[in-house]
Parts: sequence; structure tokens; C-alpha cells
Amino acid sequence: MPNVQLHDKSFRPFINKGQINEAILKLAGKLQNDYEGKKPLFLGILNGSFLFVADLIREFEGECEVSFLRMASYEGTETTGKVNQVMGLKESLKDRHVIILEDIIDTGNTIEVLIETLKKENPKSLKVATLLFKPNAYKKLYPIDYVAISVGNEFLVGYGLDYDGLGRNLKDIYIINE
Repeated sequence: MPNVQLHDKSFRPFINKGQINEAILKLAGKLQNDYEGKKPLFLGILNGSFLFVADLIREFEGECEVSFLRMASYEGTETTGKVNQVMGLKESLKDRHVIILEDIIDTGNTIEVLIETLKKENPKSLKVATLLFKPNAYKKLYPIDYVAISVGNEFLVGYGLDYDGLGRNLKDIYIINE
């Protein structure tokens, strides 16, 4: 895997597609055990989670539903600290088992806003699953229930993650060259 150039930044290989697939299979197995027969609603957070959601739900056996919310909190390589809900939820969450699917969780600003907003809809259960988790950056009290891969605080692109719109289509995950 060669380095990639996106806008003014260079990125080197970090997590290959095989490692991503293996982590998703393990996560899907855990979700399968915990939600067997419960018909969960998987709620993907756009734009970054679309590949993760697609790959994860293909591995989930049994009835489930999938929907998406669109949130924004990044500008360039830095979080803005503000979370903007761009596209809202149409399904009722009342008495449903809801699993939020995120591509990456770092400070937790987005997850905090999501959980506080979605709790008002009275779901039966509300859990968080993420492909990538930055435990050293996470500053919130809500638990991250399912983590596929823990990473450091470096800026990452690929497999749905972007740098100002570019890089989402990369099959592997790349780390910024500082």
C-alpha cells in the first residue's frame, strides 16, 4: 500500500482492509449474540459510517432495520467542537433496540448530542458501536458499548473517513504523516 496525497496532506498505510474485515466480523458476532431475536434498528451516522454500516449489517443474521442520520463536527483535520444535525430521523424509536453505528469516536461531542437527542424518543435500549475509537481523546461519560478497533489520536482517512471530502473511497485506513 503506497502513501496517498489528499489536498495538502500526505497519509501512510495504517489498517488494511483485511484487518478491518476481521474486526467487523468479530463485532458483528457480538451484536448477533446480544440482539438475536430483538429486531434492532441500526442507526448509521453519515457520511463516514456508510461503508462500516454496509459491511456490518451484511454480517448480521436475523431481522434488523437500518437508517441514517447525518451529523457534522469536523473542518479539515480538526473537530470544530460544535455538532450540527444535518438530516433528521424519520423512524420511531419508541420501545426499539437502537444501535448507533459510528465510523470513529474521538472527543465524544457527536455521540453525546446523539444520545441526548435519541433518548427523548424513548427507545427500549440505546447502544453505541464504532469501527474506530480514540480512548485517549474521549471526554464524555457515556459508554462506548462496542469497539471494533482502538486507535491513537492521529488523524485518519479511508474506509469512509475523509479529509475535507477526499479519501472516503480508500479500501484501507491511512494515518497522517506529521
